[in-house]
Amino acid sequence: MRGYLLAIFLSAVFLYYVLHCILWGANNYWVPPVEMKRRHQTQSCLSKPAFASLLRFHQFHPFMCAYDFKKIASLYGSDKFDLPYGTRTSAEYFRIALSKLQSCDLFDESDNVPCKKCIVIGNGGILKNKSLGEKIDSYDVIIRMNDGPILGHEEDVGKRTTFRLFYPESVFSDPNHYDPNTTVILIAFKPSDLRWLWSLLTGDKINIKGFWKKPALNLIYKPYQIRILDPFIIRMAAYKMLHLPKVFPKDQKPKHPTTGIIAITLAFHICHEVHLAGFRYNLSDPRSPLHYYGNDSMSLMNKSAYHNVTAEQLFLKNIIQKNFVINLTQD
Repeated sequence: MRGYLLAIFLSAVFLYYVLHCILWGANNYWVPPVEMKRRHQTQSCLSKPAFASLLRFHQFHPFMCAYDFKKIASLYGSDKFDLPYGTRTSAEYFRIALSKLQSCDLFDESDNVPCKKCIVIGNGGILKNKSLGEKIDSYDVIIRMNDGPILGHEEDVGKRTTFRLFYPESVFSDPNHYDPNTTVILIAFKPSDLRWLWSLLTGDKINIKGFWKKPALNLIYKPYQIRILDPFIIRMAAYKMLHLPKVFPKDQKPKHPTTGIIAITLAFHICHEVHLAGFRYNLSDPRSPLHYYGNDSMSLMNKSAYHNVTAEQLFLKNIIQKNFVINLTQD
């Protein structure tokens, strides 16, 4: 009798396993096993970087990996915050998006340059007619953001890009801007950003609800080029760099760091020396150009309800005065 019951039990377990696999295999949110492990490719330097006092963790790996997502979120406290600074209520969205990426590496295996010298390129109008392109291309790591174009502006902003940070409303969709040597980094501000990435990578229909403007409906980059930024970096930008409050009054919209400040914070965690270009804005003249491209004026930045422009300018002034960074467009 016991043997009969054991056989029934084992058969039930087997049947459950088969049905589980079939149902999850037919579900768009099925997550296959992946081997996406982080490699510690940054080498220790003999001297500390000038900005070392700003860092809580040195050589923090900035990109999320599927295999240790839960462990890392717990280790660095991201599971205690909601998006955009944590994973607490969006863990499943992170998990399914990460399952479709092919790598979470920081640099290529062939990259053995230690103590990297990096430059972060802002999109400010100050870059116009500065002819910094050749100098910018000489850095080990070149970080750009959003849809700041290279095409047609090479003399001022250079040709190379190592990393480009973006969110769904700011990523290139024109194939003319494609660069196979660029790693693009999604900054997830809301769950719909992760759903958007999943939809593009799986060919599902994109739900455009929940975005402040229409997101890109196609992705010109390949899965091997895409990373998801760890919310820890954004959290450090908000609280450590800009000292933004954790709780805002009910009559105020929460302020978040701009992509530029997030990019600088990323650079602090992966570089030994950081230079800046294109981060100077003429806030006193609303008619001055906002970007080195296009026709937007500074009045658009002054109207922003999502960013604390004053706090960001003070932060930039502080790190420049303390020689934590070198600003190529100071004048």
